[in-house]
Amino acid sequence: MISPGKKTLIIIIGIALIITVYFFTKQPKFVDVEIITLERGEVRATVSNTRVGTVKACRRAYLAPAAGGQVAELHVKEGDRVKQNQLLMEVWNKDLKAQVKLQDAQTRANRASAEQACQLGAGAEREADRALRLQKFNHIISEEQVDIKATGARAKRASCNAALEAVAVSQANSDAAQAAVERTLVVAPFDGTVAEINAELGEFITPSPPGIPTLPAIDLLDVSCLYVSAPIDEVDAPQIKTGMSACVSLDAFPEKRCSGTVSRIAPYVLEKEKQARTVEVEVKLTDPTDLKGLLPGYSADIEVLLASKPQALRVPAEAVLENNRVLVMREDGLLEERSFTPGLVNWNTVEVLSGLNAGDKVVLSVGREGVVAGAYARVQK
Repeated sequence: MISPGKKTLIIIIGIALIITVYFFTKQPKFVDVEIITLERGEVRATVSNTRVGTVKACRRAYLAPAAGGQVAELHVKEGDRVKQNQLLMEVWNKDLKAQVKLQDAQTRANRASAEQACQLGAGAEREADRALRLQKFNHIISEEQVDIKATGARAKRASCNAALEAVAVSQANSDAAQAAVERTLVVAPFDGTVAEINAELGEFITPSPPGIPTLPAIDLLDVSCLYVSAPIDEVDAPQIKTGMSACVSLDAFPEKRCSGTVSRIAPYVLEKEKQARTVEVEVKLTDPTDLKGLLPGYSADIEVLLASKPQALRVPAEAVLENNRVLVMREDGLLEERSFTPGLVNWNTVEVLSGLNAGDKVVLSVGREGVVAGAYARVQK
């Protein structure tokens, strides 16, 4: 039989156990969260392209001879640096060059004939002038003879003029023959680099018919000047102005290149089926260091700077919930929801105009299970 003292002790122990279990079960469960303490720093409002952009050369020419024919000479190879007006390719044109020589020879012969005719004309004019003076002085010769001399002088002067016109005609024929030769030549319109050659010696090439593009015989690039062309959503495009600063990111390189300037905004909206309507924006890099290693054709993204504040209260964009809300952890670990008024916004950071203060601990891991307003949390180690 249990004594009254033992019963009392058992009851006290039971009550203590019940109280312990009760408080243990009522103690709040803490969830692990990542937090960031709000502080001031630079916030940049930017606009980025919606689809991937491309690095392009400021000048690019797809070259082919104006007249088709058989490739007789290739004076360059892919990768060669060339100068303006340098001869790159020549189609067979020996017959045309022979015509040029023939016309040059004809021009020289006509010049000689013109010189002879003009000399005879000048002599006849002097003789007619002497006859006229004699007739006026003492009538040694008749008026009829003076008239014959004058008529002969005018006829020879006309022969001189005809010979000079013959020289002009032969020179024009020579120029036409030379133009025909030049239609068989491909010359560099500017200093550049030969990117591609789509012809071989002995092949027949033809210029592209109207409306039917064909591979160019030579693709020439000026890689001394490069820019990035990228599509910007029509909603964002009105905010962009030429002269704004911009950064360029490339898949081929880890670092951003921020010497860019908006050089052109297309004056139309590009409409493609099943795609967002966009405006093409071009950004030109000015720092030679940023141009180093770039090649036309690289994929690239642009980020145009619209506005910037150097000392703004900011919160990471990943911590912001819908309708500009964040979760703030109090000193006791309780998570509470707060709304704030945003300012400048970019993909990474949101400016806080009001509703939050410097030093507030904002939860970053908002998508984690159990991380809701009213829960207790502790900083993840």
